[in-house]
Amino acid sequence: MNRMNVRILVHRIPVETPVRTSFGTMYDRPSIAIRIEDGDGHVGWGEVWCNYPSVGAEHRARLLESAVLPLAGESGLLDEPEALWEALSAKLRILAIQAGEPGPLAQCIAGLECALQDLAARRAGKPLHEHLSQGSGRSVAVYASGINPHGAAQTAARAVAAGYAGCKVKVGFDGALDRLNLHEVRDVIGERIALMADANQAWSADEAIAFASDVRETGLLWLEEPIAHDQPDADWARIARETGVVLAAGENFSSWNDFETLPEKRSLGFLQPDIGKWGGLGQGLRAARKAEATGRQFCPHWLGGGIGLLASLHLKAAAGAKSGYVEVDFNKNPMRSHVSQSVFDTLSDGRVTLSESAGLGDLDPVIGDFAGAIVMQKEIAIG
Repeated sequence: MNRMNVRILVHRIPVETPVRTSFGTMYDRPSIAIRIEDGDGHVGWGEVWCNYPSVGAEHRARLLESAVLPLAGESGLLDEPEALWEALSAKLRILAIQAGEPGPLAQCIAGLECALQDLAARRAGKPLHEHLSQGSGRSVAVYASGINPHGAAQTAARAVAAGYAGCKVKVGFDGALDRLNLHEVRDVIGERIALMADANQAWSADEAIAFASDVRETGLLWLEEPIAHDQPDADWARIARETGVVLAAGENFSSWNDFETLPEKRSLGFLQPDIGKWGGLGQGLRAARKAEATGRQFCPHWLGGGIGLLASLHLKAAAGAKSGYVEVDFNKNPMRSHVSQSVFDTLSDGRVTLSESAGLGDLDPVIGDFAGAIVMQKEIAIG
């Protein structure tokens, strides 16, 4: 195992139009990038989920520096990303309980795992998807996400014109506006393009049932997180049973037991793990295999920066399933778009084609273009 140098970069990218959800608004686009370089000059990149709360990015960067990376350096497992994820999750379990921070710590471990997977792929000279699953293809279906409640139809029209396979509209705000948006978006995009709705846990079970019944004729492919993740499994199942709508969830799953049991208990048709929130790429691929074995579509969730988006695309390619999509935030985010531009230049008929470069590709130059947006930088040597 080589000694490794780790750089933590926190960026904040100003945006003109805030990104709204039912539980909060992003007024800028934060990201935490982890850059790992080994003694031979190979580099791997990962990204930690940090959208909420608004001060969350800097806090997670400090957790990485103070709690996660020192233990990673002592582990002897830097060359084994999945084993390291298991070891760190176990080692930090009590701290997570005591501090009341299981989420932020899990997110830091997940982002580190992704960076080490990218590093391993770069060392092997293979694209990340090929490193994860030999023989995997490079073509991935994508849909446009994060469509805000105001101007939804116009945004959806731009997404379809750009070549996306589907559009996901944010709901959970005003009932009348939500219903109007879905009808107008369906009218604009036509019947061929997939339409999804994301309530971000906004409703009660009764409210979700009423809403899904009212918009049944829009032909939703799925309704995402209609109620809170911590609500009874029976409520989720009742929504699916009484409305016939197909439910989607997974971004807030935080254990393998969740992935093992909740899809069946909650009548989920689409599984949406977020590799920057929990599990990284190793557990994400495991979830993909589970979804395929149980007849569910695997649709990685991502609403962050460009590194995590590229990694999510490679995960979907490694999973190999012909059905399902990767989420692509359609809101403006200059850094995310710049980092992933070479892939999205290939967007056609709802699909992108991944590069044959090793790992995620050489990201140093494109991330370096945003040095002026760095609000925090940490350096630590481990191993």
